[in-house]
Amino acid sequence: MMSVTPIAAFQDNYIWLIQSDDNPRVAVVDPGDARPVMEALESRGLTLDTILITHHHQDHTGGLPELIERYQPRVVGPHNPAIHGIDERVGDGDSFRLQGRLFEVMEVPGHTLDHIAFVSSGMPGLLFCGDTLFSGGCGRLFEGTPEQMHHSLSRLAALPEETLVFPAHEYTLANLAFASAAEPNNPARDTLNAECEQLRSLGRPTLPTLIGREKQINPFLRSDEVALQRHLEQEGRLSAPSGQEDSPLAAFTALRQWKDNF
Repeated sequence: MMSVTPIAAFQDNYIWLIQSDDNPRVAVVDPGDARPVMEALESRGLTLDTILITHHHQDHTGGLPELIERYQPRVVGPHNPAIHGIDERVGDGDSFRLQGRLFEVMEVPGHTLDHIAFVSSGMPGLLFCGDTLFSGGCGRLFEGTPEQMHHSLSRLAALPEETLVFPAHEYTLANLAFASAAEPNNPARDTLNAECEQLRSLGRPTLPTLIGREKQINPFLRSDEVALQRHLEQEGRLSAPSGQEDSPLAAFTALRQWKDNF
């Protein structure tokens, strides 16, 4: 049985710790800071076997040098020579085993050009998606295009609905506030927002989420919904269609631009 638990870092990052059964050799995803990882390992009598990296941003890679020096772990990450310390570089369609479980790599450019996600099918499926997909939102387009991010999110949305999603940030309440403005009439989103407010009031994470849940409440996965497109038009953020309904890409682009300044 594989368990996944969050290690809080910085203001709102989660470094995900992956452990299989009672194996003391564990993996972490996107360790931007070494100190909380080492504290978690030492307090639980664990040692670091593997590090997974989704992209090059410092809040996802900053802890690599210290963790590599202390534990000499296997480091799996994207084909980006700017990330020092990776010894197993992977790309779209590659696969590897982690604690006996098969993981597949998906290239999901948009937030950055080197961004990858790690997916493991099973019961349940697991998705470590870095800054591509958040609960209720998606990452900013620092390097990629709207077309790239829309395609990347469409690939993630095609995963089984029961897949557990482990984003790298606690952005849920802020994202749901935007989702409420973008798609006012969404009872499923309102229900989730109340649940997440309760979790945060107790100091608990709102994550993981589910692919099926995100398809119900996340406007960036719902840009093909006609009601959402019409609301974007009413807000003056999307031109009325000249022919048939607006393309999902046009609606996604309008949503992302709106969110950037929300």
